[in-house]
Amino acid sequence: MGSLNALDLSSVDTVNQLSPSSQPEASSAVPIFRQFWKAGNYEVGKRLDSTKQDGNYQLCVHPMFLHSNATSHKWVFGAIAELVDNAIDEVRNGATFVYIDKISNPRDGSPALLIQDDGGGMDREAVRRCMSFGFSDKQSKHAIGQYGNGFKTGCMRLGADVIVFTRNMKNRTLTQSIGLLSYTFLRQMDYERIVVPMVDYEFKSSTNTFGPILEHGKEQFASNLSMLLKWSPYGTEEELLQQAEKKLAVVQKKHIVRVGHHGTRMVIYNLWLNNDGAMELDFDSDHEDIYINGHPKIFQGGDSTKSSFHQHIANRYHYSLRAYLSILYRRLPQCFNVILRGIIVQHHNIVSDLKFPEIILYKPHQTGNTEVVVVTTIGFVKDAPNLSVEGYCIYHRNRLILPFWLGRKVTTNSVGRGVVGVLEANFIEPTHNKQEFEKTSLFQKLDDRLKQMKDEYWRLHCELIGYKAVRKTGLTSWQDIVVPKRKRSTKSGTGSQQGSSMKRKELTPPETNANHHGKSQPVGKIVENQVEDSQIRILMVENKRLQSKALDLEKQEKKLNMKVQQLRIELQNAQHEYTLLLQESRSLPFDWLDYLM
Repeated sequence: MGSLNALDLSSVDTVNQLSPSSQPEASSAVPIFRQFWKAGNYEVGKRLDSTKQDGNYQLCVHPMFLHSNATSHKWVFGAIAELVDNAIDEVRNGATFVYIDKISNPRDGSPALLIQDDGGGMDREAVRRCMSFGFSDKQSKHAIGQYGNGFKTGCMRLGADVIVFTRNMKNRTLTQSIGLLSYTFLRQMDYERIVVPMVDYEFKSSTNTFGPILEHGKEQFASNLSMLLKWSPYGTEEELLQQAEKKLAVVQKKHIVRVGHHGTRMVIYNLWLNNDGAMELDFDSDHEDIYINGHPKIFQGGDSTKSSFHQHIANRYHYSLRAYLSILYRRLPQCFNVILRGIIVQHHNIVSDLKFPEIILYKPHQTGNTEVVVVTTIGFVKDAPNLSVEGYCIYHRNRLILPFWLGRKVTTNSVGRGVVGVLEANFIEPTHNKQEFEKTSLFQKLDDRLKQMKDEYWRLHCELIGYKAVRKTGLTSWQDIVVPKRKRSTKSGTGSQQGSSMKRKELTPPETNANHHGKSQPVGKIVENQVEDSQIRILMVENKRLQSKALDLEKQEKKLNMKVQQLRIELQNAQHEYTLLLQESRSLPFDWLDYLM
């Protein structure tokens, strides 16, 4: 597919489809708003009509859709995550890194955002599908992308314009394509449909250079190229080819990353401003990070007691791209790095931050025969009870969808304070922006169960961090919480239902001294004793489990040893019989006459 034909709602047009006479002249249109949330405020012209081809009407996509489509990303980091997802999906094609950094627009020196990977790149058909709407060829259950919309929404949420350089090796042919998706270009040219200037090149081994692919003639190639040179940051064809050829070398603690002969490079420019007129992305506050400018979660100093919370990743991910990227994936592929501003992002495993962790199994009821088991790791955050952090980090196909879900403002003695959980929920679908889950009945059941887990865990383990133990009749025992081995009787009801019907007992915070025989004891000693008691109970149960497992293994070992001995005897008998038969056969005379007859 060298180029796309007339538009339908799932495709974009390329400039080479329009004859020179049909291209509108640059109008005196008012420049677009630089603030993202105001950029879509303009009147749509009346020239937009459906086109007729082969007797069928095909609708056109107006440039305004680029902006309205991008508003699905309320959070600017969610847009960056979409583009990082595409790089992660390229691991199967050899990608080893994705690189994110600030560069300068050579035309005016304004900041631009660079996102580059060394994956398989895109051939001429794939890059056109990438810039089309709603198309996705990612059928693997392991692929993060699935809606075919992430590139458009992500780029257009970050800036008004993006130029894409991609190089791909297919059937021993190396091609590179350069495409421009530009809201500024479409608005200023007063187009009533989305058109995408795009040029393709093929490597010529005879000259060791890239030459243009002129599938639709020199005139159409020149038309596309002239649009690229006018509206992109690069004013000559030589500059364009240099960007496509550009190799990236990043040195970080003697670690060098280089782009090979394939991959994709995106430069997003004319970055949006926030409603206060400041750049949305803050590149200056931390030269090793990218912040969201003026985010209310940024700690401005002051109360030292609040600094531990503001420095915790549960708060920092809101405004720090490095913090968000560190927890964006539950597991990073081996030999793959996310590099932000020249420094590798260290993967942060939230489970490693938990103390007194336990594993809880949840089996949601689904239609059909498919059985799903959701494994949740839950525990207290390391600095509990002094740190007011709680909630679940819920992943889908390894990708973080809801960070610290069900977190709430908690007081010193409130139930759930300091409880954090991690789980992967692949049985429910995320929304298109991958920042929420679809509000189905399955999600509501999961939500209810997670609330129940958190409250039960806190009530049964709060003594481990210094609170007075809360024991309520009907609550599940701590052994049952770990791995429920059998269904509870429906007559007695679930533990959480009985527990919720009882009056909540007053909690004793860790600062309160407890009395023993009328004498005051140090709080630290009380907590230490409570922790020891709980650990002893846990160890006793674990010891019984290991003893039972050891006995089973011993029985299996005995059976295997007996089988080995039996097989050895059979082997010896077979070898002995073979020897006798061989000797007997050698002693018999061979009669050629009998053989011939």
